[in-house]
Amino acid sequence: MDALDRLYRSLDARPRPEDVAVLVLEALPSLKRRERAVINGVAAHASRLHGFSGMSDDYARPVGAARQVAATRRLFEMDDVVDVEAPLSVLEFAALAGAGIGFDPEHADFLADRLNRDARASAGIELSKRQYNRRFRVLRRLSAKADRLGRAQELRRATLLASAGFVGVIDRDRFRADPDAACFVAYFTARRKLRREFSLAGRENPFDQVADVLLERCRSGTDWAMIALAHPVWDVLRHLSAEQLGELLGRWSAATRSIASVLGELWRTSDVDRATMIVRSGVDSSTWNAYAGAYNAARTAWIACLHAAGLTSLLEAAWPGKTMRVMAADLAWWHEQTGGGLHPDTAVWASLPLPWEVLDGTATCTRSFVEVACRSHGVDPQRAGWTAPRKHGLIARFRPTPELVHGVAVSDPLWAMALRRAHAFSGKPLRTEVFGGQDLPG
Repeated sequence: MDALDRLYRSLDARPRPEDVAVLVLEALPSLKRRERAVINGVAAHASRLHGFSGMSDDYARPVGAARQVAATRRLFEMDDVVDVEAPLSVLEFAALAGAGIGFDPEHADFLADRLNRDARASAGIELSKRQYNRRFRVLRRLSAKADRLGRAQELRRATLLASAGFVGVIDRDRFRADPDAACFVAYFTARRKLRREFSLAGRENPFDQVADVLLERCRSGTDWAMIALAHPVWDVLRHLSAEQLGELLGRWSAATRSIASVLGELWRTSDVDRATMIVRSGVDSSTWNAYAGAYNAARTAWIACLHAAGLTSLLEAAWPGKTMRVMAADLAWWHEQTGGGLHPDTAVWASLPLPWEVLDGTATCTRSFVEVACRSHGVDPQRAGWTAPRKHGLIARFRPTPELVHGVAVSDPLWAMALRRAHAFSGKPLRTEVFGGQDLPG
């Protein structure tokens, strides 16, 4: 497997930018001296601490239904083909297996949906109650697994969309056909995938000196449409044809609406204080933040495409706002103790109609209304990305990827692994047995 293939595989993973820079040097032998010096300055950090890191180089991958399918096959003596990684295929297998006992995956409640003795007799089911219940339980577990698998896969797709755009639709041949564009996409998305650090500063600009060098190499003949899937900004979008821009606009529009719908469902079952977006310990903030990040990324790209196409007037009467991520109470307390407070966008978010209600037409929110709300809370609507594509400032300066334990930077990866096993900084009770029963050092 050559460097380009490894770069392609990195699109669906979470490598460190410095590790991607090493592959870029290998994939682009025609680099000029200045370009090579810039990229080598970042790639040199890949060997820091002998290249060892305690952090995963991938996003969590959902576990398929192989175990549940195997149990169902043994019990029902079936050998039908099923894709254990595809929720729909698993549900179809459950329905096929359950046909003989009147099982419906859509009605799998153990107390409400089982057949009683008379119903089993009428359906011609000659199993004993014990054997029938056993089969019902197995199919119920299989159906539940298919549902969990589907939700986990959707969450992973949303997470990747937030940090890498639509790189998942890029096929291998297209990626390999344009090495310069491919290297930019791989490196820039690696920068976007960096974990959030538990700090008072905002998220770092992913466009650093290496991204700048790689994008500068892209000239006429570059597959700009591929780059736009990961980096939909004006400097890239202006190179697209009307057809390419229209296709990308459609992708981001559909993604914005789809993710907003999921957020609406999550919001209706939550008890988050909209005025602060602070959550207590034990609340599933990860799912909300993953979808909120995906929605904001999709919305930003959608607006950027509308601006590039000169079509922002289409949203004038129904302009959806951004969605705020939730914040842990300890981080909010830290902000307050250091003289800070809630992000100004929080007040704007709280004063506007919910974005999913604007998108489905149940609430009205014009662009002018968003502008008034922003200014009333001291926020520039364009610079903050509420009514215009957000622009990054100066090119960021690369710094080595830190070892993080729940967002807290730790200098040594082995120490970080010990702290992670001990549940340090997680909000959970500290496992002192990791340190031989002693209190946490320091």
